[in-house]
Amino acid sequence: MNSLRDLPSVEGLLHASRATNLIDAYGRRLTLDALRLTLDETRARFKLDPKIALPSTDVILSQAESHLRAWTTPTLLPVINATGVILHTNLGRAPLSDATLRVMDEVSRNYSNLEYDLTKGQRGSRLIHAESVLQKLTGAEAAIVVNNNASAVLLVLSALANKKRAVISRTQLVEIGGGFRVPDVMKQSGAKLVEVGATNKVKLSDYEEEMSNAALIMRAHRSNFKIVGFTEEPELKDIVEVAHKAGIIVVDDLGSGALLDTAKYGLAHEPTVGESLAAGVDLVCFSGDKLLGGPQAGIIVGKAELIAKIKKHPLARAVRADKTCLAGITATLLHYLKDEAEREIPIWRMMSLTPEQVKARAEAWREALGQGDVVKSESTVGGGSLPEESISTFVLSLNVKSADKFLKKLRGMNPPVIARTENDKVLFDPRTVMNDDLLLKVLKDALSF
Repeated sequence: MNSLRDLPSVEGLLHASRATNLIDAYGRRLTLDALRLTLDETRARFKLDPKIALPSTDVILSQAESHLRAWTTPTLLPVINATGVILHTNLGRAPLSDATLRVMDEVSRNYSNLEYDLTKGQRGSRLIHAESVLQKLTGAEAAIVVNNNASAVLLVLSALANKKRAVISRTQLVEIGGGFRVPDVMKQSGAKLVEVGATNKVKLSDYEEEMSNAALIMRAHRSNFKIVGFTEEPELKDIVEVAHKAGIIVVDDLGSGALLDTAKYGLAHEPTVGESLAAGVDLVCFSGDKLLGGPQAGIIVGKAELIAKIKKHPLARAVRADKTCLAGITATLLHYLKDEAEREIPIWRMMSLTPEQVKARAEAWREALGQGDVVKSESTVGGGSLPEESISTFVLSLNVKSADKFLKKLRGMNPPVIARTENDKVLFDPRTVMNDDLLLKVLKDALSF
């Protein structure tokens, strides 16, 4: 009759050659944890059903190895984005250029002059990195890079409007992904939120009526939705003009951070950083990992006097960018400075692909797989940019027994493939696939069983 006394001890298990291999791969402490957990699970099952057969030493070690693999497998994995959504927030937004990846790797592998002045041979400031490139690129007097755009907005408001009135239109009190709301960020900064206008209409006079004792006016670009129909909003340059007459700062939260004209690719025009500065805005905040096409970051450009105050604020240290971010943002910005962004930055390469180029790739996929149909479809920019805008594309459409089950299978492949469905068919958009050969290998494996 089975007895728990027949189970091998932890010490006994450790003498097995397979346990030695596990220790070499995972370390002694973690292996011990896995063995103890496996034995505890076995005892629990036996108490529920004493008639079950006790596992052998080899089975116990196999189960312990399964625990070790589960504990040590990263949860953040590279995936193949075949959805056609270029800036897919759930999939990490912008993939990075080769040059950006190279410099980020170099500063990660080595020591760097992050806060060391090579000329003077003494302590320097990390805040200078990327600033000169941003100055040349945008024409702004000064700049600072922080860890994301929400931090950029929070820092600006905390430094310039704490316990003071900050005016914003009701048409711009937006919520973006994850429940992030502009009004909440403004309140967190200590600014006294002053809403003007109606939900669909705001006039210049609405701003003028609330300028008394205001520290700043903030404009938040509605990057992920549109207001259409009976709507009205003053031009940014007009807001700037009346604000400056009253001695009030204007801050423009652009969000997406476009430096190129999206209209060139058949899309609606996305407001650019240069346009905001040309309108006379004092500070512009934008993201690094959206239409800029770089690593996650928040960028603030504008008047030197205001940037100086922001740099000295205590919150600036809490939201500062690290060395890899600063290196990556600089490398990405250099692509724009050297007029090579469309060639080197992946998201701009994707947007610039013609439907014919995409169709040729989809047809090559169909030929390689020996199945599927190439059909016309639409790609989107995503990432809270250009709502309701799309780019003509072609996709490979696969007819499978169960679209949901096949999508689940694809998510379990190595690497996982993320696609979309339409009319019970699974669609793969070449526009956002960066390695055709790898995708075809995964699809062939998934279709073979």
